[in-house]
Amino acid sequence: MSCCAVLTPQEERIYREQTGQLSTEEMSKGRERVYRLLNSFRGTTPWISVDRARLFTESFKESEGQPIVLRWAKALKHIAENIPVYIGEDELVVGRADGRPGRHGLVYPELDGSFLDEAIERMTVGKTPYRIAEEDIRIIKEEIAPYWKGRTFHEVLYAALPEDTRKLIFDPENIFVQKYVVTQTASIRNSLQWVHDYEKVLRRGFKDIKREAEEKLAALDPLNPRDTVERKPFLEAVIMACDAVIIFAKRYARLAANMAKSESDKQRRKELLEIASICNWVPENPARNFHEAVQSVWLTQVVSRLEQCIGAVVGNGRMDQYLYPFYQKDMAEGRLTEESALELLEHLWVNMAQFVNLKVSPAGAAFTEGYSHWEALTIGGKTRDGRDATNELSYLILRSKREFPLNYPDLVARVHAQSPDKFLHAVSETIKEGSGFPKLLNDEEIIPLLLAKGASIEEANDYCASGCSEVRMVNRDTYTSPCAWVNLGAVMEMTLRDGKLKAFNDEQVGVKTGDPRNFATYEDLWKAYVAQQEFVLKHVFIQQYVVDTLRPKCFAAPMASALHDLCMQECKDLHSGDIKGGINLGFYDLIGYGTVIDSLAAIKKLVYDDKKITMDELLEALDCNFEGKEVIRQLCINAPKYGNNDPYADSIGRAIEEHAIGFSRRYPTAFGGELDVRYVPVTAHVPLGKIVGALPNGRKAGEALADGGGPSQGADNRGPSVTLLSIANTKCMGARERAARLINLKLSPASVAGEEGTRKLMSLIRTFCDLKLWHLQFNVINRETLLAAQREPEKYRNLLVRVAGYSAYFVDLSPELQNEIIARTEHAF
Repeated sequence: MSCCAVLTPQEERIYREQTGQLSTEEMSKGRERVYRLLNSFRGTTPWISVDRARLFTESFKESEGQPIVLRWAKALKHIAENIPVYIGEDELVVGRADGRPGRHGLVYPELDGSFLDEAIERMTVGKTPYRIAEEDIRIIKEEIAPYWKGRTFHEVLYAALPEDTRKLIFDPENIFVQKYVVTQTASIRNSLQWVHDYEKVLRRGFKDIKREAEEKLAALDPLNPRDTVERKPFLEAVIMACDAVIIFAKRYARLAANMAKSESDKQRRKELLEIASICNWVPENPARNFHEAVQSVWLTQVVSRLEQCIGAVVGNGRMDQYLYPFYQKDMAEGRLTEESALELLEHLWVNMAQFVNLKVSPAGAAFTEGYSHWEALTIGGKTRDGRDATNELSYLILRSKREFPLNYPDLVARVHAQSPDKFLHAVSETIKEGSGFPKLLNDEEIIPLLLAKGASIEEANDYCASGCSEVRMVNRDTYTSPCAWVNLGAVMEMTLRDGKLKAFNDEQVGVKTGDPRNFATYEDLWKAYVAQQEFVLKHVFIQQYVVDTLRPKCFAAPMASALHDLCMQECKDLHSGDIKGGINLGFYDLIGYGTVIDSLAAIKKLVYDDKKITMDELLEALDCNFEGKEVIRQLCINAPKYGNNDPYADSIGRAIEEHAIGFSRRYPTAFGGELDVRYVPVTAHVPLGKIVGALPNGRKAGEALADGGGPSQGADNRGPSVTLLSIANTKCMGARERAARLINLKLSPASVAGEEGTRKLMSLIRTFCDLKLWHLQFNVINRETLLAAQREPEKYRNLLVRVAGYSAYFVDLSPELQNEIIARTEHAF
């Protein structure tokens, strides 16, 4: 690190630790308790927690033949009554999905049960391993896996897909392995990312929600078949789910009270009795103060994790909005200080950090490296009536991110044209820490799009982050079906190989579009590309239609439904499909966008416009992975590139999006909604790149594809503002069938050093806002630091980097993903 002219605060801390200038005591000063909690599990291997899977399976064995929503509620109550509970000696906010201290990930047998017994060994090795008790291995192999063979959603989906769609998605030798041309994600999670109505929990409590369900149940018409067959089971399930949450909280209250009886330390005994009192009250009843509100939100989240596997982990919503009244009242009445509020929030962050998003399926593990997590917490933005929403709590949460270096929660700042300079300054100073927080969402892009999709202005103004870069409108969004990823790199290769992929031994994967050597013009090539992209999208929409129609028979979420106004109004489970009044916003992700723009631009320039090489010469170079063809590769590398505000390349990106949007416009979902075009790969651009051969942008076979909606790694070389302009050029601004574009920017720490650097970063954020781009996130780090961490990982265990829609410890990532992050352009202003 001594070679770097300017270090980020994160790099500085690591350097001072390495050289003995910063002790653990100094690091944790003023936060001793929360650091003790953090150090008790930091760097440890997470447990595979089997209790939820065991109890869920026990209940499902007893409820066969009953409505799925009732089965789910009974299982949730059985889990709440019987799962082990635990309180650590320093905890102020309690509740866990596992009965042991430390990090843990849950098993969801309804998703993974049929191959869970075979996956155990694989999950205990690798870059992000887990540990599991021998008794839990026995339970999986003898009690859980045998029951779920043939019953998981994966197997149901595989059997229901048309043969040609199934052939495109899955490996014929192993139905649990995907080909990565079209990648379905519906079988690796119960639901898309989601955010609950925490304000409702804090204002009403689960007892009042239960009362509402009981009144609706009593008012049903016994002669109405729909009331008997659909509404009655739903309402009974909601009542049961509310009971489950209350039971779970009161078990923690009893545990805390019992621990207090034997506690010798007076201060800790007082704390335990307070915890008991709080858990006896919330979330059953409305919260009365800030501590109760934080505890109520956390227990709701824990039960949500026990209920289902939400794809990106349940989100926190607009925490600076729904907690602010409690913060404001307690501060005014002298019950709370900034420091005590900060301590409670950081106890919440540490609790989140102990829950790991375990992915059992091979696909899920490949796409979520580094113990990925997306418990998005949103600050800033606008109020429902359109005013700036920032408040004291927004700044306190940013302060925590600067002072307490933990990669939880996944902090998101909403920005808009009227965001105060003070807020942007605090956001920029936090970004300069170098740990990747916060990522940004742009009200100037997102709110108009939500309005175009049918939201009211109040609903659109009140959106919150949910997952990687997605958003939700609490009580209006109803679409939960996980969606597919499209490998654009494979589409490009199929265009050049008459529908075949070299990685599959020249199997005819796509449609026959002819030998490119016979294409007389670029327009001929473009027609072939469109034909291949249309073929792939056809199967994306087919699989999504099947997914949508199957899920109501296989999944339910009675607690999540109890917190949704429209579900309660219609007496329908959240996963039941079309809910009256809801907005169904599905999507599909285009992965490798920049790679394909650059490939098509290179062909257009080199083969057709300048005629520097022939198509035959290009295809020969690709076929041998550029071995002995370095001259041609350099021509490809130096052809026009997306990310440099060059209309030559950017117009191709716009044409790709125009075609995809046109397809989305023509074919609605099974529920009458739309599938929007997105560019959110998580880390899928790395494994998807492995099946793609060499491409005309100069990329070699097997290398990562371009990340998100941004340029290819290293292709944008004219500065960050120019990169953002280029991205804006490719957008179809007049279309509503658009959603998130994930954008990663890497900045050199020297470029944002000091107050002048902060102002430059603020200006870049204003530019992002003016260009109406959806999402932006930063890595502010020296290339030399990343290379040093590869060489000596043991010295850089605490180095955080922004990966995709989440931050992770750099040394936990695979070498391929590490190299992809290093290869991203390091911008200076």
